[in-house]
Amino acid sequence: MKKRKKFKSKIPNFKTYEEEANFWDTHDITSFEDETEEVEIIFALEKPKEETLVLRLQEDTKKKLIKIAKSKGISVSSLARLWLTEKAYSSNI
Repeated sequence: MKKRKKFKSKIPNFKTYEEEANFWDTHDITSFEDETEEVEIIFALEKPKEETLVLRLQEDTKKKLIKIAKSKGISVSSLARLWLTEKAYSSNI
């Protein structure tokens, strides 16, 4: 009686989303087709943003935000909105 070999994935286990994103930025998904399966994805769309907030920033702060946003592949507005929302909802007030 033969023992089945345990399947070892070529896709590593990731500690963070950033680590996983970096992996997929440098690897082609078609190299892993034998390890993938089709799934159905449903997106729950957020309520449209209805309010506007104007912020004045120092130039070096704005440049830093733009650099971070570009490295994450998102707009500077999306990054600022994400960070402000995270901070607001993590507050104990």
